[in-house]
Amino acid sequence: MIRTHGLTHISLRVADPDRSLRFYQQCFGVEEYYRDETSVQAKGRETMDIFVFDLAPERAGKRGGVDHFGFRLVDPADIDHAVNTVVSAGGKLLRRGEFAPGYPYAYVEDPDGYEIEIWFE
Repeated sequence: MIRTHGLTHISLRVADPDRSLRFYQQCFGVEEYYRDETSVQAKGRETMDIFVFDLAPERAGKRGGVDHFGFRLVDPADIDHAVNTVVSAGGKLLRRGEFAPGYPYAYVEDPDGYEIEIWFE
């Protein structure tokens, strides 16, 4: 699990809510707490992060006004672990670098194509 300071709430249109739940469980440790026919809701373990995965295959991964969302690392030394966790969970690395020495970032993509920034600041 990647240690972050959390994200408050996000609702994503996805092709497969169960696949999205698995990805975010492996990467960020979310736990399912509600489900209906078209969505799964999950929350963070140590934060009050809320994720909603809404079944909408035709709109999954399409960007509108939101380009990406991000998670701030607790420790900059965790950047390699974060990238490896995303890739092993079915996501992919898009790009990475440093904003300044000691301030790493990585842009990754979840299985539906949503862009996530993982960084330390």
